[in-house]
Amino acid sequence: MMSIEIFPSLQLYDTGYCIIFAKSVQPEDLLLRVTGGSPLFTIYLNREEMELVKALGEDIEPDDVPHLNLEELESAGILDNSGPLLRSGMQQEWSFIVEPEGSYLAADAILESASSGTVALCARLSETGSSWISYAESGEILSSFDPLFPDRDYGKRPEVLDQLTGHRNAIGRGERSEAYENALHQIQQRLGCVVPPSIDADRLPAVRVPDQY
Repeated sequence: MMSIEIFPSLQLYDTGYCIIFAKSVQPEDLLLRVTGGSPLFTIYLNREEMELVKALGEDIEPDDVPHLNLEELESAGILDNSGPLLRSGMQQEWSFIVEPEGSYLAADAILESASSGTVALCARLSETGSSWISYAESGEILSSFDPLFPDRDYGKRPEVLDQLTGHRNAIGRGERSEAYENALHQIQQRLGCVVPPSIDADRLPAVRVPDQY
């Protein structure tokens, strides 16, 4: 299983996660792209605070998050667990948005929007171990596959991602149970969308997407 030194991982997000990376896009712009262009109230949360908000929702108490203002959290809709909670950051050329546990970011339309005028990568891993990886350029999904079956790629030009990263060889060199970790690690390293876990641990802009989105 992927080390805690690798972001993202189930050690950091033990109930699963979905993440999008986009190159040469500011985090605020990426948030707008994945929420339909509608500005949402932003609150800065670190990973620990995010986990408490996810777990407790409207039952959270001031002592649970002493450095946050509960009225601001409530006004921003952060405590409403009916919609996805997203946190966004940037490392070098790549912005990222991580969604703990959910699958909102996994929609094709979200990745297409994120990749407008650039390139974007989406990776999803559930608590049960099911996974999916997609890659898009300029609004077109070129690769979309389950790492357990890398030859069954539903993108329009799957050879592009393999030529860029060699992820299929990385999958073939490892155990079947390590297919997702090996593929994602290879893709991240070759594309350069590598984020130290310490970046994600810090306070980052967070939004709650209303359930109707």
